[in-house]
Amino acid sequence: MAREIAKTYEPQQIEPRWAEFWVKEQLFKADAQAPGPVFSIVIPPPNVTGSLHIGHMLEHTEIDILTRWYRMRGYNTLYLPGTDHAGISTQRVVVKYLADQGISYQKIGREEFEKQVWKWKEEAGGQITQQMKGIGESCDWSRERFTLSPKLSKVVREVFVRLYEEGLIYRATRLVNWCPDCLTVLSDLEVVHEERQGHLWYIKYPVVGTSEFLTVATTRPETMLGDTAVAVHPQDERYKHLIGKKALLPLMNREIPIVADEMVDREFGTGALKITPAHDPNDFELGKRHNLAEIDVMTDDARMNANAGAYAGLDRFAARKKIVEDLKAQGLLEKITDHTNAIGLCERSKTIVEPRISTQWFCKMKPLAEPAIASVERGEILMVPENRRQEYFNWMRNIRDWTISRQLWWGHRIPAWYCRENKHITVVRETPAKCATCGSVNLEQDPDVLDTWFSSALWPFSTLGWPEKTEDYKKYYPTSLLITGYDILFFWVARMIMMGFHFTGQVPFHAVAMHSLVRTGSGEKMSKSKGTGLDPVALNQQYGTDAMRFCLAASAAPGTDIVLSDDKLASARNFANKIWNAARFLFVNLDKFEQGGAKLEELAAPEVRAKAPYAVAGKVPLVDAWLFARLATTVDLVNDALSNYRFHEAAQGVYQFFWGDFCDWYIEWVKPELQSADRERATVAWKNLFAAFDAALRLLHPFMPFLTEELWHQLPQKKGAKSIALDRFPEVESRWKNADALGDAAQIQEVVSALRTIRADLKLDPKKKIMAEFATTEKETSRIIQANRETVERFAVLSELLVVPKEAFAAKNGAVRSTAAFDIRVTHSDAVHVPAEITRLKKEMDGLQKAIAAKERQLGDDTFRSRAPEKIVKGLEGTLAQQRIELGKLRNRLRELDGGSQAAGN
Repeated sequence: MAREIAKTYEPQQIEPRWAEFWVKEQLFKADAQAPGPVFSIVIPPPNVTGSLHIGHMLEHTEIDILTRWYRMRGYNTLYLPGTDHAGISTQRVVVKYLADQGISYQKIGREEFEKQVWKWKEEAGGQITQQMKGIGESCDWSRERFTLSPKLSKVVREVFVRLYEEGLIYRATRLVNWCPDCLTVLSDLEVVHEERQGHLWYIKYPVVGTSEFLTVATTRPETMLGDTAVAVHPQDERYKHLIGKKALLPLMNREIPIVADEMVDREFGTGALKITPAHDPNDFELGKRHNLAEIDVMTDDARMNANAGAYAGLDRFAARKKIVEDLKAQGLLEKITDHTNAIGLCERSKTIVEPRISTQWFCKMKPLAEPAIASVERGEILMVPENRRQEYFNWMRNIRDWTISRQLWWGHRIPAWYCRENKHITVVRETPAKCATCGSVNLEQDPDVLDTWFSSALWPFSTLGWPEKTEDYKKYYPTSLLITGYDILFFWVARMIMMGFHFTGQVPFHAVAMHSLVRTGSGEKMSKSKGTGLDPVALNQQYGTDAMRFCLAASAAPGTDIVLSDDKLASARNFANKIWNAARFLFVNLDKFEQGGAKLEELAAPEVRAKAPYAVAGKVPLVDAWLFARLATTVDLVNDALSNYRFHEAAQGVYQFFWGDFCDWYIEWVKPELQSADRERATVAWKNLFAAFDAALRLLHPFMPFLTEELWHQLPQKKGAKSIALDRFPEVESRWKNADALGDAAQIQEVVSALRTIRADLKLDPKKKIMAEFATTEKETSRIIQANRETVERFAVLSELLVVPKEAFAAKNGAVRSTAAFDIRVTHSDAVHVPAEITRLKKEMDGLQKAIAAKERQLGDDTFRSRAPEKIVKGLEGTLAQQRIELGKLRNRLRELDGGSQAAGN
C-alpha cells in the first residue's frame, strides 16, 4: 500500500528528527582514502561566544548547498566545521560573566581566569555549534576544530617562530591604536572611522625670551600635556624668525623647541602645529626626525597619568574640559571654532580609540603580500563578484605592517621569553630552559597574546594537519572554495592567501565567493543594538529552516544586498507546502490505483524510475516528454549556476521547475491519465510521475534538505540506502532532451495563458465554462492544438475549443487575443465591452511600440552589433519580427472595433 503522509506540512516536527539523524549516523564523514574528484571547504569559524545570526545563516546555507550538490554528484566532499576563540570578544564576555558574580578577573589572576574561560566555553560556548547541527549543516563533525585547541596552537607557534626567524616578525615601539575599553592595541582594520562634529581649540604658546605667542590649533587639547615641540613649515614667512627658539608649554611650564618640518600643512589652523609624538601618528614620525622626547600622558583606561601633572587621575574628556577652563583663565585660549573630524572607533566596543605609543609585535606584510598578489593576478584564485578583486589589489599594494600582539589573557600566548637581567629575546617553539643570548635561566614569557586573526589566517591548512603531510592535508588542500562576507576581505581572506602561499607554496583555496549583507524589509543594515537584527533560529522555528534557506538562496544575487521580509519567507514556506501537497496528491491517488492490483514498488522502485520516461504504443506521451525535457534544461541551469556561485539563479530555476512545471502544469495535465480505464496508459503515467517526482526531490535537496529527506523516504529505495543526501543529483539523460516536446508544450501553454488572461480581464467566474475559437496559418500549430484540445479545454475551463481556418475566424466579435503565431477568441455572450476593449488594445499597442522601438535602436547600433554574441543578435531579431506581426494584428483589430463602434454611434 501507499505510504501515509500527514495532511499538514509541519517543519517543526520533521527538521529536528533529521538533523539528529544526520549527526548520529555520521553521514557526512569524509574519507581521505575514497576515490573521486575532491570538493573541500572550511567553515568561516564563528566566534565561540556567539549564537547564529542572519549573516551566518546566509553563509552556511550557501556553503551547505554547494557541499550537498557536490556530494550528490559523486565528489569526495569535506565540509570542515569549527569555531574561533575570538580573543577580545570572549574575554569581554567572560569578564562580564565573572563581574556579574562579583568576581574581579584582575584579582583572580591570569591562570585562574584562563581556567574560568575554558570552563565557560565547555558549558556555554557550544551554543552556536548546536545551532549549526540543528539547521542541518552537512559538516564532518568528527573533524571539528577550535582555533585555541592544542593541535592548532602548535601550528600557530610554528608559524610565529618561522616568521620571526625569517625576519618577518619583529618587536618595535610605535604609535598604535589603543582601545581604552578593551584595554588592548588594535590593528588598523579593527578601527572604524566616523565623521563627527567637534571643535578646534586655538591655544597660545608663549615664545621664550620674547613677548610673542605662537598659536596652535588642536582637536585634542588633553594631549598638549605631552607636547615636546611646536613645528612650522620651513618656508612659512610668518614663523621663519622663530625656528630654533623655544616655546613655553602652557599649564606644564616646560620649554619645548620650535622646529621646522615640511610635513606641516600651512593651511591647517594657524600653520603652526603642537607636536605630541606619544599620541599622534604624524607627530610620532616627525618626532623621530627631530629626536624629540615621547611623553605618554595616559593610562591604559584613558585616564591622565603622572606625566599629566595636576590633571593626573582625570578621564581624558574630563581633563579636556578642565584644561580648556584653565587656558581660558590664564588668557591662553584664543578662540574655539567648529570642526568636523573623522573619529576612530573600536569596531567592537565603539569606544573612541586613542593613538598611543607602545612596544608591540609586528608582522612585515609587503614580502608576504607580493606573491599573494601575483597568485591572484595569475588567476589561481577566482574572486566573485569581480569588483572585489580590484579592492583586494588596492589594499594589498598599499599594505602596512600588521600589529599582531594583544594585551589580553585569552588567546595564543606569544612564544617569546625575556631574561630579566638583560631583556634579551628568545623566540622558540617550546618553553626554553635558558636565554639563547646570555644563558640566563631567569626567564619570563611575554604576557601578550596574538591577534585572533593571526590564527584564523592559518585556518585552511592548520585544520588539515599542517605542518605534517597528513592524509587530509594531501587530499583536501588546497581547499576548493571559500564562502564569506565581503566585509572581511582584508581581515581574513587576504591574510589567508598570504599565509597559505608563504607556508604551503599553494593558494589556500581556488575561489572566493563573497556574499552580501542581509538587510531588513525597509533596507536597513541589521543591528542588534538598533533592534533591527533578526534571529534566524526564531525565524526557522516560525517558517521552517528549509523555507529560510530557500528564501536566502533565491535572494543571493552576487553584488547586491539581500532584503529579508516576512512576505519572502512566507512565499518560501508556501513553496514547501506546495511540494508537500503534491506528494500527498500522489500517494492519496495511488491508493485508488493500487486497488486495481498495482503496487508502489512496481511503479516507483529505483530501477523502474531509472528507465523513465516510459512510452505508450511506442511513443512517450507529449506531457511526459515535455516534463523530462524541462527537467534536463533545469538540471543544466542549476549545474551551471552553482558552478558559478549564482545561488539565486539556481534556486529560481528549481522553483520554476517544481512549482510551475511539475505542480501547476504536469500534475494537472496528467491527472486524467492516472485513473484511466486504459490500464497500460495509467501505469505509464504513474511510472513517469514517480520518476519525475524523485528527480525533482533530488534536484531540490541541496536547497531544502529536510523536506526532501522526509519525502524521499516515502519512495522505495535501494537496500541499505540511508539518505537522499547520499543519492545522486539528477544527471541529464540523452533521451530526456526533446526540443520538439518543449516547442509543442510551449504552444499549448501559450494558448492556455492567452485564454486565462481573457478570463481574468473579463472577470469571468473561474468555474464557468465558455466557448473559444482558435485560428492559425501555421499547420503544425493547428495540429498540436487540435491533438491536445481536451487539455486546453480543461486548463482554460472551456465548454469547447473550435479550431477554425484563419479566413473563418470572426475577429470582429468577442474578446480576441493575438500573437504572431495564432489568434484566439472567447465567444461568451457578455464577453466584451467595446470601449473597454479599445482602451485595452491601445494600451497594449503602446507597450508593444515602445518595445519595438527599443529593439530597433539596439539593433541599429553598430557598436552593439559588433560586440554582442551572434546568438543574442539573432534572438533580438526574431523577437522583433514577432512583435511587428503582433502589432499589425492589434492595429487591424483596433480598426475593426473602431469602425464598428463609430457605425453603432451613427
